[in-house]
Amino acid sequence: MRGQAEALVPMIEAVMAEAAADYGNLDVIAVTIGPGAFTGLRIGLATARAFSLAAGTPLFGVSSFDAVLAGAPVVAPDESTHKSVLVALETKRADIYAQMFDTAGAPVSDPAAVEETALAEFAGAELPVLVMGGGAERALKVLEAGGVDAVLSPAPAHADAGTIARMAASHWRPGLAQPSLEPLYLRPPDATLPAPRDLAAKP
Repeated sequence: MRGQAEALVPMIEAVMAEAAADYGNLDVIAVTIGPGAFTGLRIGLATARAFSLAAGTPLFGVSSFDAVLAGAPVVAPDESTHKSVLVALETKRADIYAQMFDTAGAPVSDPAAVEETALAEFAGAELPVLVMGGGAERALKVLEAGGVDAVLSPAPAHADAGTIARMAASHWRPGLAQPSLEPLYLRPPDATLPAPRDLAAKP
């Protein structure tokens, strides 16, 4: 959406007021690192860093893939009919942001921007595959057209703030060393710098 930078901080203030919480009471600030919209990632990470510095509170970052997967319903091993999980995030372009996981939630591929024509190969041979995420419906159609045994997950399409908070509460510990958080970009930005002007050229 437009106006993210203007809307984000008031939204955070409203949540803190509703919870009657003070920034000094926070143990950790959790944030997703992407992939996602370039502008949104920059705004989100910059805001999280600003609050972290101001409050002296550590940051904890999770990928959008992990956050979507963590929000999926828990299925007992004997109830599972799938052998792998594809988290697919919409790019609104010809490719799809994708990462493969096993049924225990462990990653079995690196995150990637995958062209539709390569998605069936990316999904691998551990079938059937459960598909979830904001790009799941498009990914499912592509996989089924390619003859891949796939099923759509009932999991929420997008990462939920409550899920991300629970992930931080579960995994973060005081003194945990985490590298500086950088946005997870899986392809170069669409915008490019203009060519340098030849100042010696005549107008």
